[in-house]
Amino acid sequence: MLAHIVEAEYVGDYRIWLRFDDGAEGEIDLAGELTGPVFQPLRNLPEFRQFRLHPELRTLVWPNGADFAPEFLRDKMTLAAPSSDC
Repeated sequence: MLAHIVEAEYVGDYRIWLRFDDGAEGEIDLAGELTGPVFQPLRNLPEFRQFRLHPELRTLVWPNGADFAPEFLRDKMTLAAPSSDC
């Protein structure tokens, strides 16, 4: 099954909180992934913060055309601990 992002929020620095359609959620730090011509401009935090969730691709995209595959983001994400509502 393909992973699809349903919600994304900026956390700080190069970190983004993500929630996937299967309920998995957590943070990803993309600081170490911003290499190469398309990602280099995103090292500028104001540009990095311009990400959006693409409605059809259901992954993170930036105005300069940069994007990450949702499967890559899912694999790199630090999962949030399940809440215990006792």
